[in-house]
Amino acid sequence: MAKDVTKDMTQGSPAKLILFFTLPLIAGNIFQQLYGFIDTLLVGRFLGVEALAAVGCTGCLMFLMVGFVIGLSAGLTIITGQRFGAKDYEGVHRSAAACLVIALVVGVVMAILGVLFSRQLLILMQTPPEILDGAVAFITIISGGIPISTVFMLEGNLVRALGDSKHPTIILTTALIINIILEPLFLLIFQWGIPGAAWAILVAQGIGAIICIAYIWLKVPVLKVRRQDFYLDWKFLKQHIMVALPMAFQTSIIAIGAVILQVALNGLGPVAVASYAAAQKVETIALMPMMSFGIAMAAYTAQNYGAGKIERISQGVKQCIYMSGSFSILIGIFNVLLGSKLMYLFVGDGQQQVIEYGQIYLSVTGCCYWVLALLFIYRNTLQGLGKSFVPTLAGVMELIMRAVVAIWFVAGFGFLGASWASPAAWIGSCVPLTIAYYYTMRKMHKAACKNIQ
Repeated sequence: MAKDVTKDMTQGSPAKLILFFTLPLIAGNIFQQLYGFIDTLLVGRFLGVEALAAVGCTGCLMFLMVGFVIGLSAGLTIITGQRFGAKDYEGVHRSAAACLVIALVVGVVMAILGVLFSRQLLILMQTPPEILDGAVAFITIISGGIPISTVFMLEGNLVRALGDSKHPTIILTTALIINIILEPLFLLIFQWGIPGAAWAILVAQGIGAIICIAYIWLKVPVLKVRRQDFYLDWKFLKQHIMVALPMAFQTSIIAIGAVILQVALNGLGPVAVASYAAAQKVETIALMPMMSFGIAMAAYTAQNYGAGKIERISQGVKQCIYMSGSFSILIGIFNVLLGSKLMYLFVGDGQQQVIEYGQIYLSVTGCCYWVLALLFIYRNTLQGLGKSFVPTLAGVMELIMRAVVAIWFVAGFGFLGASWASPAAWIGSCVPLTIAYYYTMRKMHKAACKNIQ
């Protein structure tokens, strides 16, 4: 029954498998960001620029907490994909149970920490007083709902690990449609203000999690968690934790760099904060396809590594570079030429400085998207192999580069300096990932040749 909805990525054309796995991810992620467009538009147009800045300044803090859970869930399911590639279906059942136990424990802990310390962190970030209360209200609600987000993300990642990116995307899209319906209802009809935006997100994710669990129960029996699957030994749990925790910390390390940069941005005032938040909304849609190619490489690599097909991994990486690299150049040109038009959607007339700042950001980053495309491919391939140390080191490099820009560039060049934070972080991260990928693959090829002899 599982074969009807899962996809064996150890056979067939690597380019075709990667592309057809990626396309649903791109569609879902772009739709998700279109929701972000609507969310930002509603907040900016109906609640004002200060409300937009309040929500926007929580972005890096959300990334710090929710990003930890995102990295954890993605890392846990690497083992699930490897077991599926090795045709160890009992191992898949047990892996799904291990993922659920670890993710829920971490999700509850993160929720408690987020609710208790969000205000203090925002104050430490020097959030402008006029937007502090709105920012606290938003991030506290989001933090309390992290266990809901955890289940939603984990179940979707489990299905993707088995080669099915279509149905998780459909479920995600359904949740986003619910979110789009609820947001104007909560903001404009119920007049809940900034908290209404947060509650819309959590309610939609909760419904999405229920749908995802029901889908697995009905259509993906190999992922169904049975009572006997919870009898887990420490060695098996540790195998998951050793891959997942570095990926989770990697995401949070990157987020710490974003927090440092946000502090520097806060010092430039609400206009700079709103400009940066709106420009990143525009950019996120541009980055989604590159990110989706990376996610595809993690699933593709995990399955082929489990099957012992090392040469197919190299082939997949080369073909993915051609596809994602070409897109990155085209979308970079688009953002450089038309970024100001997209910025206008968020703030409308009378906010020319916000639009001008946003265009500066999009022009600077758009020229470096090809670096980010390589970063996603190499990082996710290494993670699919279960190699977590170098991706974590690369995250540290991102932190260092963002901190350097925040401390020196923003002080000297203002918003232009802040715009260089992301490209500097991408370059700093991509260098160790590139070296590690080619070193790892050469070592694995040599080991494979020795085994054949």
